[in-house]
Amino acid sequence: MAMAPVIKLVLGSLAFAIFWVLAVFPSVPFLPIGRTAGSLFGAMLMVIFRVITPEQAYAAIDLPILGLLFGTMVVSIYLERADMFKYLGTLLSWKSRGPKDLLCRVCLVSAVSSALFTNDTSCVVLTEFVLKIARQKNLPPHPFLLALATSANIGSSATPIGNPQNLVIAVQSKIPFWEFLLGVFPAMIVGITVNALLLLAMYWRLLSDHKDDEEEEEENVVSEVVVEEDVTSHRFSPATLPHLSSFRSEELNLRMDPETLRNRAVSSGESETINRYSNASREQTDAESQGESTSNNNMFFQTKKWRRVLWKASVYLITLGMLISLLMGLNMSWTAITAALALVVLDFKDARPSLEKVSYSLLIFFCGMFITVDGFNKTGIPTALWDLMEPYAKIDQAKGTAVLAIVILVLSNVASNVPTVLLLGARVAASAAVGEEEKKAWLILAWVSTVAGNLTLLGSAANLIVCEQARRAVSHGYTLTFTKHLKFGLPSTLIVTAIGLLLIN
Repeated sequence: MAMAPVIKLVLGSLAFAIFWVLAVFPSVPFLPIGRTAGSLFGAMLMVIFRVITPEQAYAAIDLPILGLLFGTMVVSIYLERADMFKYLGTLLSWKSRGPKDLLCRVCLVSAVSSALFTNDTSCVVLTEFVLKIARQKNLPPHPFLLALATSANIGSSATPIGNPQNLVIAVQSKIPFWEFLLGVFPAMIVGITVNALLLLAMYWRLLSDHKDDEEEEEENVVSEVVVEEDVTSHRFSPATLPHLSSFRSEELNLRMDPETLRNRAVSSGESETINRYSNASREQTDAESQGESTSNNNMFFQTKKWRRVLWKASVYLITLGMLISLLMGLNMSWTAITAALALVVLDFKDARPSLEKVSYSLLIFFCGMFITVDGFNKTGIPTALWDLMEPYAKIDQAKGTAVLAIVILVLSNVASNVPTVLLLGARVAASAAVGEEEKKAWLILAWVSTVAGNLTLLGSAANLIVCEQARRAVSHGYTLTFTKHLKFGLPSTLIVTAIGLLLIN
């Protein structure tokens, strides 16, 4: 592709630079409008500067990617309502055998949930669980937060629905879900294992020092639970109190009635017999009414409970059906949308509260980014830079694969992973031979651009989500610093990326 005229080249580069600054630094002092508005601003500048036409801008928006992203977000929302992530959080601490066992569980649960429900979703719902468990066991939070964030990124690389850049790659490359999974899965499994071992090696002494404190904390928790159960078992049941007070009130009124007193003076025996019969009748009536009320309440709660269980089971089955359909090679976007709408219909109530939880700002960000990146591609700069790099980045040689991985790694941390995929995807695939080599090029791009997010705290949205969720936690807040993340992220990213490249096929 030839370079565009100088004026278009300069203006297009300026628009892309503004987009890049606002995407990487959303709170920049001179224009603190955020990532979403920044992407729309960049798209608008591309059209105003006439780098692309309005028709080209609309055509640049990839609707299948947006549909797949929307569908997976809706499914994740209903899974959260069905307590899926609550069960995953419970699994973290169930019969835990100490800090090191807990760390490995966080790595495994985070990786699996991210592969199935996207890394961002997993980090949103699991961060507070992980932080709370670490605080309860008197453990340092940052090894577990690092385990959550880095494992979420590595685990999400295994499937097309694991993260946004994989969505883009799957749609553009047309690689079936099953082939994508088989190609990256071995690298993901080994990567998670190596990442967990690196965490254990780096924080072994820190986790060992807290073993005694954890045991004391568990003993205190057990004693507190026993005491609480002992107290609550001796409380009165509120259901018995209304009947008792009603009976006593009626008996007192009866005793103070003048007519009753006169009747007692005339015929105490007859009156006493009548009163006994009357009181016995009232007791029987009240007992029957209370029994009916209790029975009705029990039936109501039992019915409601079973409806809830049936609904949750249906949500899990629909989600499983979606995954099976994706594995069978059906259209990914429409499969996700169909599953989302099935869950909406199954819920049988106004879907607005659930749909309001969809991250529409992310969908809008993607729209603006598609237009901005397409405009920058039309300047000819990315093609010219790739032409210089292509001879050294052939994936049929180990040296070329290493060079390509370094380029992707750097760009993913400088320009973010999704723009990197949009800029390099078609070029990397075109430079590879057709067939298996082309598929391998796409999978290498998916693997490296995803794992690259572990390099720094700003490398991926999942990292920032974990950091912000931990910082905002009400009773157990913690700040994961840039330095602490980099100290582990740098060696982990380089080692895991290198090992994974050997296993991609």
